[in-house]
Amino acid sequence: MSVEKGFLTSVAQKCNTLIKLKQLHAHILRCRYNDTPYALAPLLSVAAISNDASFFSYARSIFRHLRHRNTFMHNTMIRGYLQARLPLPAVSCYLSMLRNGIAVNNYTFPPLVKACIALLPSFKVVGRLVHGHVVKFGFRDDPYVLSAFIEFYSVSREVEHARVLFDKTTKKDVVLGTAMVDGYGKMGNVDKAREVFEQMPDRNAVSWSAMIAAYSRVSDFKEVLALFAEMQNEGTKPNESVLVSVLTACAHLGAFAQGLWVHSYAKRFQLDSNPILATALVDMYSKCGCVESALSVFQSIVYKDAGAWNAMICGVALNGDAEKSLELFYQMAASGTKPNETTFVAVLTACTHAKMVQQGLWLFEEMSSSYGVAPKMEHYACVVDLLSRAGMVEEAEKFMEEMGGLAASDANVWGALLNACRIHKNIHVGNRVWKKLLDMGIDDCGTHVLTYNIYREAGWEAEAKKVRTRIKEIGMRKKPGCSIIEVDDEVEEFLAGDHSHPLAQEMCRLLDSILKMGTLENF
Repeated sequence: MSVEKGFLTSVAQKCNTLIKLKQLHAHILRCRYNDTPYALAPLLSVAAISNDASFFSYARSIFRHLRHRNTFMHNTMIRGYLQARLPLPAVSCYLSMLRNGIAVNNYTFPPLVKACIALLPSFKVVGRLVHGHVVKFGFRDDPYVLSAFIEFYSVSREVEHARVLFDKTTKKDVVLGTAMVDGYGKMGNVDKAREVFEQMPDRNAVSWSAMIAAYSRVSDFKEVLALFAEMQNEGTKPNESVLVSVLTACAHLGAFAQGLWVHSYAKRFQLDSNPILATALVDMYSKCGCVESALSVFQSIVYKDAGAWNAMICGVALNGDAEKSLELFYQMAASGTKPNETTFVAVLTACTHAKMVQQGLWLFEEMSSSYGVAPKMEHYACVVDLLSRAGMVEEAEKFMEEMGGLAASDANVWGALLNACRIHKNIHVGNRVWKKLLDMGIDDCGTHVLTYNIYREAGWEAEAKKVRTRIKEIGMRKKPGCSIIEVDDEVEEFLAGDHSHPLAQEMCRLLDSILKMGTLENF
């Protein structure tokens, strides 16, 4: 008795529960199809790559008991192991193919190479050996195999090897071009990424996404929005990844109008149910000061992961509602979602701004004892800031000493305490902190300027002069302040002392006239 493979595939795909899948398996075995081992292939495929842990466990059981396995079955299991984040078994499955003389094909290697990427940096040699096999078996020119290796060498910080592979191929299609753009982007080399991007004869939404994500990684958010506008002009429909990058840019630039447009677009094409996109919307609305809109989006997320909870907790904390931030924190814990490091940074920051010292210290203690989250440097910095802002600078200094004094790499924590010393005019603690920073060899301009102001305001002119001399000797320059405004959907950034804007002279004249009008009104 024979059965069409397409029919079994269709039936297997309709099995939405493990019981139904097992019933189909039993039916195949009971009917004793002539090609039973291979009749199981569609069933194995559905079970292995369903993203359901129970289905995948069953797939492993089926595969383990098969006496006849073909290339498709091994490829399916390699993909399944990769999806289940089990890269070592994926490699073992490939080795089993070789041992048993099972032929490999071009579908074997892309998921296998991705498994090698997941093993980086510890098992870099495995990826290199697989590359040797690709050459040996004649798949070196397959675009999907090649793009996987471009990603492998980029992630292993050997982007020059990735570029050699890219340059050697004569068929530079959209897959390879996108892989190279993404490789440079992950290394932070946006200039090289843009060079490859501009040379691509064809570009799709994934290509644009890779280039836009590259600018987002280096925090060039204005270029993210500029590139998105260019993408729209070319008529390429954005995918969820592009929209997430654009929303991140809108959040950082305060580009509310553009963020609102993205939300409207996502609703129109029913993309707003994507949890990552919804989380980005929560972040954008929060940072633009629209907490109610952020809460509305947050409440619409059906399955809230830690990222969604963190975005909302951070959002209300950012907008000064510490009580709501803590309320959300307890709701998160009650829902069964485990708070993580980012969650505690958010709630500790909320307590800091609300001067809820005891609540903040209690949460810091609860981190490890009740939630199993080991405090990191940013959490220590939050506690120092919590105590410092409440005027408890001596307690903050004592806390730092109890933490081991901290090291040179933790200068930001000492900087938080130093800033509190200036606010609360505690020259003695400020002087001790400055001496510690000097011993660490800190050459941060902001710290030096802060110390100079502490000494000058306390009347310690000799000490202030020493700090000022040191600033000049080292040649430090403070980063200029900046402000960003959005007018007619265009984001403009202004740096202090920067006159490069084409309308800079007109703006200066307008500001002068406004100041003069203000002076006249006072009279």
